[in-house]
Amino acid sequence: MAEYEFTLKFSVAENLAQGVIEDKLFEAGCDDALIGVGTKGRLALAFCRESDSANQAIISAITDVKSAIPDAKLIEAEPDLVGVTDIAEMFGFTRQNMRKLLQTHVNSFPLPLHEGRAALWHLADVLEWFEAYRDQSTSPASKEIAQFTMRLNMARDFQRVPADDLKQLAASL
Repeated sequence: MAEYEFTLKFSVAENLAQGVIEDKLFEAGCDDALIGVGTKGRLALAFCRESDSANQAIISAITDVKSAIPDAKLIEAEPDLVGVTDIAEMFGFTRQNMRKLLQTHVNSFPLPLHEGRAALWHLADVLEWFEAYRDQSTSPASKEIAQFTMRLNMARDFQRVPADDLKQLAASL
């Protein structure tokens, strides 16, 4: 078994008291999570869960949360999206060095998910690039978590796309 670290963010009913939320989550098996309820109607859980795979760890955590708070809706699973500063810190670069690395590897570095004032990438793509092009790797558990959180967030987003549009959109990519 490996240990997996990830964060799940949910939308919950605003009228749930913090003490009630914490008790329900603990009873449902979320005793391996730090619970954040700083914003009304939002819940963040930072898990450190032992499991045979990242998929099992995250799915069991979602199942535990939903058994405690049935109306909870997943907003996001992390780690997934990263910016230049996040990447630089992860690999021990300065932000300026990371920008220079991006400029010199513009053809091979993964395409950003969002490009603008602050560009965003999927962490899984960035980790794969660093392993392939810079011979810098991270733990297998970190890569596995990044890959699964990316797929989970994408699956959640795809649920919002009407089925009739999926084929047309896929063909245009």
